Amino acid sequence: MKSKSNPKRLALITTLAVVFVNTSVLSLFYFFHLQIGFLSIIIGLLIVISVSYFIIYKTIDSFIYRKVKLIYKNIHRLKRGKNINEEELKAKNDLLENVNSEVIEWAKMQKDEIQSLKTLEEYRRNFVGNVSHELKTPIFNIQGYLLTLLEGGLYDEKINKKYLKKANKSVDRMISMVKDLETISFLESGIVAIQPFKFNIVELTIEVVDFLEVKANKKNITLHLAKGINQPPIFVFADKEQIRQVLINLVDNAIKYSDDKLDSYIKISFYDMDENILVEISDNGIGIAVENIPFLFDRFYRVDKARSRDQGGTGLGLAIVKHIIEAHKQIINVRSSLGIGTTFSFTLRNVKDE
Repeated sequence: MKSKSNPKRLALITTLAVVFVNTSVLSLFYFFHLQIGFLSIIIGLLIVISVSYFIIYKTIDSFIYRKVKLIYKNIHRLKRGKNINEEELKAKNDLLENVNSEVIEWAKMQKDEIQSLKTLEEYRRNFVGNVSHELKTPIFNIQGYLLTLLEGGLYDEKINKKYLKKANKSVDRMISMVKDLETISFLESGIVAIQPFKFNIVELTIEVVDFLEVKANKKNITLHLAKGINQPPIFVFADKEQIRQVLINLVDNAIKYSDDKLDSYIKISFYDMDENILVEISDNGIGIAVENIPFLFDRFYRVDKARSRDQGGTGLGLAIVKHIIEAHKQIINVRSSLGIGTTFSFTLRNVKDE
């Protein structure tokens, strides 16, 4: 049953009780004033004080502290998802101070959560805007090509196949973008689970180098392993196909943003870090400004938007790389200097021969 007590009602009851007790005791003193000595008056006053203290204490305990205890229990239940028992509550030396601390801590937690939600909302808006912007270009291109063909270009042998090929290229770009977005979505949700096993990372890297060597040669870029292809095998425990994608994305990215100069190179190095193997992909290309580095792994982030689109790609390669490495519970970093070059590095679990 809900209590009808409130501060005014309790204050009135407490006042009346104290006045009644004091009046009763003092009346008795007055009635027996001839028989009462000084010591008896002192004892009587102590009784009055004790009774008054007891009444006020019980009032405060029954209303204020019980209400505070209920609030305290609710804070724990809502914040931690469980109730606090009476033993834990009694162990608190200063209930009001603890409630104050809990409320301050809870308020800070809620503030941090709200800030996190605002950040996520801002990220969502930027992401939607970036997707729209990236899709808009190929869609408008396709629309332009088709309109030209419909307006008579279809019967012009000089442009019909040319425009159909361009439209097909834009469609391929959109398909690649959707596939990359789907890959990121699967990695984030855990739908695509990694399937790690022991393999030779050196051997896999040589395969990637062979795969991208022609593309590198077209830009006069030397693509090689730091210690050559004859270096000893290095075994890691990871998902081989996903790591293949990481290497291809990072090396291909280095090829795209390397200068067309005679001494251009991309070097892949391996370092034994005891529990992990550190893999580094270094180039002496155009480099990246310091202010751009924190955003490199964001979806659709492009340091040089015009040049990035000319080089092709969806703007999602590095985001995929980061998701794959983090799915392996490893780390990826980048360091770069303008005009000097860029180095991407990531770790993989080391498997040493027993």
